[in-house]
Amino acid sequence: QHKLNTLGSEIKGGHIAPRNQLLYMASVQTREGHYCGGSLISDNFVLTAAHCAKHPLVKVVLGTHNLRNTGTVRTIVQKCKHPNYQHHRTGSDIMLLKLSQSVPVGGTIQRIRLPPPNMNLRPDQMCHVAGWGVADTGTLVDDLRVVGVSVVDQNVCRRQWNGIPANVICAGGYKTSKRACQGDSGGPLVCNGVAAGVVSFGDEECNDQHFPNVYTDVSKFRPWIDQILKENGC
Repeated sequence: QHKLNTLGSEIKGGHIAPRNQLLYMASVQTREGHYCGGSLISDNFVLTAAHCAKHPLVKVVLGTHNLRNTGTVRTIVQKCKHPNYQHHRTGSDIMLLKLSQSVPVGGTIQRIRLPPPNMNLRPDQMCHVAGWGVADTGTLVDDLRVVGVSVVDQNVCRRQWNGIPANVICAGGYKTSKRACQGDSGGPLVCNGVAAGVVSFGDEECNDQHFPNVYTDVSKFRPWIDQILKENGC
């Protein structure tokens, strides 16, 4: 059984994110600090991965690329995990976090657009993923880092992993050292300016170039997301 990893996040082969870009990135935190990535999809909901709820998440930090700075902090008042989620290897690894109050959008905080329902990405299409996980040093970094990754063909991905869940996108990590290792779990895979994916899992060793990173395909979950946004909760 190949060991796989959902956390221990790391951006390999990336660079520090420019201050005026990726303003939708969210740090999803436990009492101890940064735990998962996320992205702001409305003024009071953050998109992340369901497996991030393994630990007690308490707050979200927005509006800063450097976690030493305060940023805009909101407590999490509701965790909307997808009802089909059981484990990251079985799919539906997606969750919405409702914030205690809306955040001021504009300036240092921007929303990211959701993909249209059932959007298809073509193999080798370039996307990017960002996170605060472990950079090459093996510890959390304060500065947000970003790396370009290319979409991997589903059949190749299925073969490399010996099976993948339904409704996922594979990108990065295959025949390249560029990877979200793990991006931050829960962070967005951004393609054509939309949140196409959510970082779900990858190879634990993180220097093996056989295992593409696996992302939840956000476009396949649009009806569920839209319902929660419309009802302002779950």
